[in-house]
Amino acid sequence: MPLPNAFDLRVGLRQLISRGTAVLPRDTGIRFERWFRGYEEKKKLEAADAAIVSFGKSGRTWVRVMLWRYFAHRNGYASEGISAFNEFRDRHPGVPVLFFTHDNYLKDWFGHDRKAEIYRDLPTVLLVRDPRDTAVSQFFQWKHRMEPRKKVINDYPLPDDTSVHDFIAGAQAGLPKIIGFMNDWADAAPRMKKLLVVRYEDLRADTKKELGRIVTFLGQQPTDADLEDAVTFASIDNMRRMETENAKKAGGQRSMKPGNADDPSSFKVRRGKVGGWRDYVTDEQADALDRLVRDTLNPVYGYNG
Repeated sequence: MPLPNAFDLRVGLRQLISRGTAVLPRDTGIRFERWFRGYEEKKKLEAADAAIVSFGKSGRTWVRVMLWRYFAHRNGYASEGISAFNEFRDRHPGVPVLFFTHDNYLKDWFGHDRKAEIYRDLPTVLLVRDPRDTAVSQFFQWKHRMEPRKKVINDYPLPDDTSVHDFIAGAQAGLPKIIGFMNDWADAAPRMKKLLVVRYEDLRADTKKELGRIVTFLGQQPTDADLEDAVTFASIDNMRRMETENAKKAGGQRSMKPGNADDPSSFKVRRGKVGGWRDYVTDEQADALDRLVRDTLNPVYGYNG
């Protein structure tokens, strides 16, 4: 029987701590668990050559798969499956250690959220997406994939009958929370030493160009062939195929498995549609969400028009 790797051990320890906090008062248990997750993130931050930061459901999986395929292709590593979820945690010749984070728990460890002090001079890619699309994708993540304990420690709604609109308009997990995250980063940007902002919509419009910006920022000199190979490999169709195949494997990577293989809305890779959020709300609701973005989101991202 193979020995568990460091990632499996960390997950096991986290689960043990989660069970242990059940004997504590609810708020104390949540604070401790978030503090421990912040400690885990801090250790990853210290070991990293660069950070990829995003709010959940902003395209991180897609970028992660493209980056692993790019570095694997350049350096002769196997990359046919979904190993991208683990490979960037370990040191491989020619491949940077990348810290993928939703910037959610570090403040619980550091006791503050001053991003320039936390990330210091670490090259940091901030991946952003229209918060309305992000909120809808978050709804399906919450509905079909999110672990119950994660809902608790991140203050997500608990009732399963919450509607799409109520979720995305709600302060707990919807637009106000996403906008707050984006505004915090917009405020921090002038003090960040090495920051590259990449929009999901620009990635969709010209994937090769935007991937080239990212890997160049990471110190690479990409060729057209390298970029084209990574873009093709990380197409929605191929990623969905890999997720479907992974669902059939015993012990397959959980983070790349659908909640229900028979329900397309439970897949990690769903539609990737720009502006698709409008398909889930009425015209009146859409107008209200537009006003919220226009009135409260920092215009630096270009989503207020």
